[in-house]
Amino acid sequence: MQRPPINSLALESVEVKEDNQFLGFHTRFAGCMDMYSNQETVADYLRAHEGWFCRCAEPMKTLPFGDNGYIITIGKYGAFGYELEPKIAVVLELPVNGVYHTRSVPIPDQPFLGYLVDYQAIMKLEEMPLSSPSQEIEAIFRQHERDIPAVITQVTWELRMDVMVKFPKFIHKIPRSMLQKTGDKLLTQIVRQVSPRLTYKVQEDFHSSFNLPLPPASSRLFYRLDSCEGGLLA
Repeated sequence: MQRPPINSLALESVEVKEDNQFLGFHTRFAGCMDMYSNQETVADYLRAHEGWFCRCAEPMKTLPFGDNGYIITIGKYGAFGYELEPKIAVVLELPVNGVYHTRSVPIPDQPFLGYLVDYQAIMKLEEMPLSSPSQEIEAIFRQHERDIPAVITQVTWELRMDVMVKFPKFIHKIPRSMLQKTGDKLLTQIVRQVSPRLTYKVQEDFHSSFNLPLPPASSRLFYRLDSCEGGLLA
């Protein structure tokens, strides 16, 4: 399903003029993690996000809205003497054919905060037989005195984030190329900080909930995608 581009979201909130008041930043990442259970169990857990999302998102502040939405306060970030405490409202859509979409929406009852965010993420589950488990997996289950499962589930995802920031006038004294480079770097830094932490906490929460051993760090991958690379969101 095609999502509205960031400019259409921007026009709903504030008129974006080509007057250099706004500067856009972009980043894309992909990743995966293993869950030591079958796909149905993992899907049921993910679907009941009201039971884990706010807890796993800590230390970020979260506020549920509607049936599937959360307002997330990311934290304080800044450069060149300009600081923001960005918030984003996301909706976790119900899966369609085993594919999960998460997207940003305008923050309910919130005035323009000086920036606009277009966040899109897609996630898929794949059940995989564990006919030849690695020595590492065998050791983990042996240590916890548990039988090795016949199948595990691999969760793969991709995220894309576009941000437009309306900077105060004093910031525009800085060369635009420097602003662009610093902003892209900062956005990437934020995603690198938030996403792997959330991944680990969800993985930990799931396995703890079902009294399963936690997979090793090697079961979690996270990497940046170039803008020209294809992917789930291409």
